Amino acid sequence: MARINGVVVAVAVLIFAMASGCYGAVKGRPFSDLDNTLVVSDTVLGKALKAGVDTVTVTWGSNGTSGTDAYKTVKVKLCYAPVSQLDRPWRKTNILNIAKDKTCQFTMFAKPFAASNTTETYTIKKEIPGATYFVRAYVYDSSGKELAYGQSTNAVKTSNLFTIVGITGRTASIDIASGVFSAFSILSLVYFFYAEKRKAAKSLEN
Repeated sequence: MARINGVVVAVAVLIFAMASGCYGAVKGRPFSDLDNTLVVSDTVLGKALKAGVDTVTVTWGSNGTSGTDAYKTVKVKLCYAPVSQLDRPWRKTNILNIAKDKTCQFTMFAKPFAASNTTETYTIKKEIPGATYFVRAYVYDSSGKELAYGQSTNAVKTSNLFTIVGITGRTASIDIASGVFSAFSILSLVYFFYAEKRKAAKSLEN
C-alpha cells in the first residue's frame, strides 16, 4: 500500500512539474523588455480605407542601432488604436505579457529581417473589422522570441492613425433582392385584401 501511495505522489509531482513548465512556456514577457530599434512608417496619412479594396504601403528598417545580429525575422502587424479598444476586452492591450496582448491581431507581412529599409504594399483583407489602426513591426530571433519593435505611431498611440471601414455584409444585389421581396409582399397584401373584400361582397348578395 505504501508503495502505491509513493507512486501516486511521484506521479502527482511529475504532473505538477509539467504543468508548471507549460505555464512558464506560455507566460510570455513584458513589452518593456523589447528594444525600440525599428523605424516604421505608412502612406495612409489619416485617410479612411475600405476593407477588401484599399491598400497600405509600409516601410520599415533598423534605426541604426548596433546589436541586430540576432534579428532573424520581422512581422509587420495591423494594430488597434486605443480608441477602438474601449469596452472591447477581445482587443485589450497587455503590456505585461506579449503572449496575451491583443492589440496587434493581423499580420500584414512576415519576412526575413533586413537592416536596410523594406517597403511593401498590403491589400486590406475583407475580414478586417472596421476600426482605427496603426502599424507595428516585431523582430524575432531564430527561436521565435521577440527582441525588438517599431511602430508608425507615438508611444501613447495617438498620432498617425488611420481608419478602416469594414464590410457590413450588405451589397447592391442584396439591397435589390430586399426591395423586390418588399414590393412582392405589399402586392400580395393588396391582392388578398381585395380578394377578401370581393368574397364578402358576394356573400352579402347571396
